[in-house]
Amino acid sequence: MAGTDKEFDPLTHAIIAAAFEVHQNLGPGFQELIYQRALFLEMKARDMEFVREAEIPVFYRGRKIGARRVDFLVQDCLVEIKAKACLEDVDFVQTLSYLRSSGKRVALLLNFGSKKMEIKRIVN
Repeated sequence: MAGTDKEFDPLTHAIIAAAFEVHQNLGPGFQELIYQRALFLEMKARDMEFVREAEIPVFYRGRKIGARRVDFLVQDCLVEIKAKACLEDVDFVQTLSYLRSSGKRVALLLNFGSKKMEIKRIVN
């Protein structure tokens, strides 16, 4: 990997700050969609540039074979949201697959469902 992932620090820190605000206000216990809507409002209030439910194409041998949706694309960072008691390996694998398919270099996996918000920063 050329360069360093440090270039994403200000962006990922801004996203995480918005997510912490949502978690602090709502706490755990809601469905994923509620957190997605709240994070949408929080990032909008912070004048962040993003796309909600961004489509990520999936390629095999140079051919597009489908697409998946990621919760948010914030500039060059994918953001995937979960609302479960704790993150599982499958959540990490799914986010990593989305990251690789997108051609982006960094993703955040955010779990709002636990008492303390879980954050996984994934670099491709």
